[in-house]
Amino acid sequence: MLIGYMRVSTEGDRQSTDLQRDALINAGIDERHIFEDKASGSKDDRAGLVQALEYVKSGDTLVVWKLDRLGRSLPHLIKIVNELKAKKVGFKSLTEGMDTSSPSGELLFHVFGALAQFERSLIQERVNAGLTAAKKRGRVGGRPLAIPPEKMDAIFEALNNGMSKAAICRTFGVKRSTLIDALKRREH
Repeated sequence: MLIGYMRVSTEGDRQSTDLQRDALINAGIDERHIFEDKASGSKDDRAGLVQALEYVKSGDTLVVWKLDRLGRSLPHLIKIVNELKAKKVGFKSLTEGMDTSSPSGELLFHVFGALAQFERSLIQERVNAGLTAAKKRGRVGGRPLAIPPEKMDAIFEALNNGMSKAAICRTFGVKRSTLIDALKRREH
């Protein structure tokens, strides 16, 4: 059985699923088997997609009008299609002409998967190279210290002289939670 899924990014009259619905119906999908979302593709909570993925069973094919209607990103799309494959459910995208039930469609999908993995590796490589270059220049990543080292030295001296934490917070203009966190970091 063919199951359809369609999505538009915004609620209201600005975007309509009419084009997608017509394409899915023309592809032979019964209108009762079309699931729909009106939400950004970046959202995780797409009830229509969840329903469609729960509805499909072995031997079915999930059909979308276009690849970007299904996944938030290429890795997310690959994850969904792999989940479908594990359930022995095919996947078809009408616009791109991709059909994982055919050998060429399966190959094309694996090429997309390899490209996504390659992209992730390149990004990780660039991030690590940037961190290494910054470290060589004496820059350290991460959030700046809430209490500068000189102020922290003065706080420690005040603590050693018996000043209470409440008095330190008032005197040095530091929130209590910030002081406690800084003291814990300094102990380690």
